[in-house]
Amino acid sequence: MGDHQHPSTSRRRLLSGVGAGIALAAAGCLGEESASITPISLDGERACDQCGMIIEDHPGPVGQVHFEDDEPEGGRPGQFCSSTCTYTYRFDAEDAGRTPLATFLTDYSLVEQEVFEEGSDVMFSSHVESEAFSRTTDLTVVARSEVVGAMGPELIPFSEEADVTAFVDEYGGEPMPATDVERSTLEAL
Repeated sequence: MGDHQHPSTSRRRLLSGVGAGIALAAAGCLGEESASITPISLDGERACDQCGMIIEDHPGPVGQVHFEDDEPEGGRPGQFCSSTCTYTYRFDAEDAGRTPLATFLTDYSLVEQEVFEEGSDVMFSSHVESEAFSRTTDLTVVARSEVVGAMGPELIPFSEEADVTAFVDEYGGEPMPATDVERSTLEAL
């Protein structure tokens, strides 16, 4: 009988351990919910949720914000024609009590951008495919450079420090972590 109880006890311990492990893993997954969020493509006739412009029709970086409650955007992430529209909308949404889970901007370290001029404005091409985005937590933005976007003065994002340095050498501006952008940053553009 002693042999019979020993396997049951081991099985009980094993099942308890597995159950505890599953509970911890589930708790960990819930805490990592935003880590599993991936960017979407912003192609087609998608309009900016901040200003209404068709996103792919305009130059410069674009963005998207994934919120805990995406109902105001019709069950999709917020989508934007510029970095400034992305941040403005996010700040307004946070002020209204909404919770952003992930914010993505065009990452000019990932794409082959075209540089073009319209009058005295220098602009970068827009990239709306999902592979062109990185999380703001991984980006450095350059403020007050010579490069403008869809809404005028713009924050130009990069994930690679060498790209930031090369950009600033050529176009000027002030680099800062994308997560440090505040309303005052946008107002100073």
